[in-house]
Amino acid sequence: MGVLDAIVSGAFRDEPVGRVVVFSGDRRNRGYVVRSQAEELKIKSFLKMFYFAHFYILILGMMLANAWSTFVIHLEGMGGPAGHMVRNISIAVGVYCLVVGLPDVLLWRSYRKALPNFGSSQDEVVVSDQSKRQQQWKLVLVILGLALLAMGAGLAFLVRAK
Repeated sequence: MGVLDAIVSGAFRDEPVGRVVVFSGDRRNRGYVVRSQAEELKIKSFLKMFYFAHFYILILGMMLANAWSTFVIHLEGMGGPAGHMVRNISIAVGVYCLVVGLPDVLLWRSYRKALPNFGSSQDEVVVSDQSKRQQQWKLVLVILGLALLAMGAGLAFLVRAK
């Protein structure tokens, strides 16, 4: 199971009323009862699409913003990278907000508009916080594991290069 599958599976819980989906960015302690397996698969595919687009915007946008802001900072008329630190950071933050922030806000707006298609007010239930905390710890462990894996790969690359 991949990271994307783990994040999407974290939105689903088994509660006393049945299988429940809790959407991120929605109000606390609110979930929707999932009536069938087909409905669950439809919701999972939507969440996978959303999270893939979200991560793609964040990762690609971060690299693109870094490259563009580095280009602007190194222009001749700007005084070079050894110029003013505040100016350089402001340029980087501005480019990041434009390249990452705007598309991400638009994606979140579409996500919020699509949520009513997957749950009605009759299916709304109150969910417990306990399973949410457990899922948050699992996500933290996955992120820490990926960070350790990336650090180990980087260390292996550095050692191999010498």
